[in-house]
Amino acid sequence: MSAVPSETPQLAPMREADLAQVAAIERNIYTHPWTRGNFADALRAGYHCRTLHLGRELIGYFVLMVAAGEAHLLNLSIAAAHQRRGHGGALLGQALAMARQGGALSLFLEVRPSNLAAIALYAQFGFRRIALRRGYYPAQGGREDALVFSLAL
Repeated sequence: MSAVPSETPQLAPMREADLAQVAAIERNIYTHPWTRGNFADALRAGYHCRTLHLGRELIGYFVLMVAAGEAHLLNLSIAAAHQRRGHGGALLGQALAMARQGGALSLFLEVRPSNLAAIALYAQFGFRRIALRRGYYPAQGGREDALVFSLAL
């Protein structure tokens, strides 16, 4: 009898070659997605951009900016077919570790009030809501506020 090992997700630096897949995931899960150009700009700016792969399939990614003792999580996303399986938490844990390694003392992020799954994930990690940015996000029929969260590292 032989056991078939399950694949373990692997984190890797985001590359230019990943951008088509990353942008496709964005378009599939958001009504107002980042563009391929937004991700390319993040790569050029030297932000910490990482992808999560399950075998050969790209299933998630994050973009993290670290500067002046602070970190800002700009994007963290998991492909629809792989959500609610712990991959978002795994990615968030990696982003937090990178922020700490980069010397950040705190991490900030914005999230739509309508994104209840993300809000629950951030609460599990101890993030606190610290502010509201009115009309921050484009939304169907206008703008949507952003909740600002922070975590001391």
